[in-house]
Amino acid sequence: MPGAVLTEREHSVPLVHGDASRGTISVFTRELAAPDGFDRPYLVFLQGGPGFEATRPTSPPSGWMARALGDFRVLLLDQRGTGRSSPVGPVIPGAAPADQAEYLTHFRADSIVRDLELIRDELGVERWSLLGQSFGGFTSLSYLSLAPEGLREVLITGGLAPITNRPVDEVYAATWARVREANQRYHARYPGDLERLRTILRRLDEEDVRLPNGDRLRSRRLRQTGMWLGDSAGFERLHHLLELPFGSAAFLSDAQMASPWERNPIYATLHESSYADGGATRWSAHRLAPEEAMTGDLLGAEHVFPWMWDDYSGLRAHREVAQLLAQHSWPRLYDADRLARNEVPVAATVYVDDVYVERSFAEETARGVRGLRAWVTNEYAHNGLRADGERILGRLLDMVRGRA
Repeated sequence: MPGAVLTEREHSVPLVHGDASRGTISVFTRELAAPDGFDRPYLVFLQGGPGFEATRPTSPPSGWMARALGDFRVLLLDQRGTGRSSPVGPVIPGAAPADQAEYLTHFRADSIVRDLELIRDELGVERWSLLGQSFGGFTSLSYLSLAPEGLREVLITGGLAPITNRPVDEVYAATWARVREANQRYHARYPGDLERLRTILRRLDEEDVRLPNGDRLRSRRLRQTGMWLGDSAGFERLHHLLELPFGSAAFLSDAQMASPWERNPIYATLHESSYADGGATRWSAHRLAPEEAMTGDLLGAEHVFPWMWDDYSGLRAHREVAQLLAQHSWPRLYDADRLARNEVPVAATVYVDDVYVERSFAEETARGVRGLRAWVTNEYAHNGLRADGERILGRLLDMVRGRA
C-alpha cells in the first residue's frame, strides 16, 4: 500500500506451551516496512484489550505508525484468539463448558509472550522492541518477567499494571473511584444531561425497549456507556447519544454499538483475569460496585458483570464458561524480583486521569521496574497513543534512548 510494504504470515504455535499433545493454533502477524526500511529493526505492537486484534494499517500510514516506520519495521500481532489468530467466538472449542473454560485459560498474557518468542525465533530476530498500549503494556511487563533476553527496549502507553500481587479487589475499588470522578467531570461539562440520563434510565426500567438485534435495552446496559468517559472524545460521544430522541432508530442503533463485548468475547470473558496476578477474581467489579452503579445514575467503565451473559445475546452461550473462569485460580503474570533487576530500557506514559489503569498503581509499578522512565502527564486520556501517537512515540523513544 502507499507508504509501506506489507508482509502477512501465519504461525503455528502450541495451544498449551510445553504440552505438544494439546495441538496447535494459528497466530497471524502483519509486518509493515517503509519501501527503504527492510533492514531496520523490529518494533512489535501489542494491542490493548484483552481480546482485540492489532490495529489495521491505513493508507498511507499515519500517527504513531508513520513515526515508527522511520526507525523500524513494525510487526502487528493479532494476539491468540483475536482477529485472524484462531479467533474465539461465537464458538469456543470444547465438548462441555468446563472444557471450554480450560481452553480459554491459555489465552492470557503469558501465553502471548511465549507465542512471540517462537515467532522471534522463527524470524531469526536476536532482539526486538515492544510498543504496548494498555493491556499491551500489561503483556510487555509479562515479557520482561518471562523472556527479557529477547527485548531491545520497551515502550508502554497507559499500561503499567500492578506487579506486586495486589489483590484484584483493590484494583476495582480504585477504578470505581476513578470512574466516579469522570462522571462528575462529565456532568460539570454537560449539567443538563444528568436529568436526561435519569429519565432515560427510569424509562428503561419501566418499558420493554428492544435494540435492533432484539435484545432488551435495560438501564444496566446503558450504564456501561460510561466506558466512553476514559476516551479523549468520549464525553462528546456520550452527550450525543443522550441528546437523541429516546427510542429513535439512531438512539437504539448507537446504544447497541456502544460496547465491544459481543464483537470481542475475550474482552468480556478474560478481562478481569488480566488483573489477576494470582488467585480468582470472583466477579470483582460486580462485588465492588457502588449501589448507584447498580440502580442509580453512576455510569461504569471497564467493569464486567455476570448479568452481561443474560443481556447480551452474543454472550449467552458462554454463560457457564464465564462463571467457571470467575472462580478459576490464576497463576502469576509477573516476576517482581526479576523486574526489580531489569536491564532492558523501558519508558512509559502514565495518564493522570486514566479511567482504566489506576495512576497510583501505575506509578508504583514504575518505581518497581529497574530503570523505567515514566512520563506522567495530564495532556492525554487513556487513548493518547491513538490521539497523538506521533508525538507520544517520539518522546518515548527519546526517553528510552537517553535523549530526553
